Amino acid sequence: MNFHESIEKNSAVLVLLIILVVAVGGLVEIVPLYFQRSTTEPVAGLKPYGPLQLAGRDIYVREGCYNCHSQMIRPFRAETERYGHYSVAGEFVYDRPFQWGSKRTGPDLARVGGRYSDEWHRIHLDNPRDLVPESNMPAYPWLARSPADASDIETKFRVLRRLGHPYSDEDIAGARKELAGKTEQDALIAYLQGLGTALKAR
Repeated sequence: MNFHESIEKNSAVLVLLIILVVAVGGLVEIVPLYFQRSTTEPVAGLKPYGPLQLAGRDIYVREGCYNCHSQMIRPFRAETERYGHYSVAGEFVYDRPFQWGSKRTGPDLARVGGRYSDEWHRIHLDNPRDLVPESNMPAYPWLARSPADASDIETKFRVLRRLGHPYSDEDIAGARKELAGKTEQDALIAYLQGLGTALKAR
């Protein structure tokens, strides 16, 4: 029995060697990315989320919007002609976790910021079929009646600052005030209106 055959007949050794090969291959592909500036530094003009945008992002995740909307434009002509410039890693430096996704029941939202007015978004969130008759997106009318949650915004900012987001003490101190009187709908719209604008501005 040769060496190769003995490995194939010993399932425990085979499994261990497969895990080792996959681990080494993964490290070789992933580790260098941590040392490339294009993947670890924000694109020019990108700013961390403000309090209203951060609250809106939490609502976006809570409501499962990522289940139907991706936020990643692939570098294919069909996609760039429809949605705009393809996505680059530096756009997502302040996303924890990122919302790339691959499911597109609805359109990609990576460049939706500034494409429609705030009023368009309000109508669309209240009842999507008022604007897009064939839409199968559910309505979210309660967002306009629910106040934005400001109870833990300072804590979120402090945690994100420890993770490398450039929030100042003044940013943290004023976060709760910026959410005063705002609804969850206001917050979600603020988040959507900021998507993709840094690269578009470039």
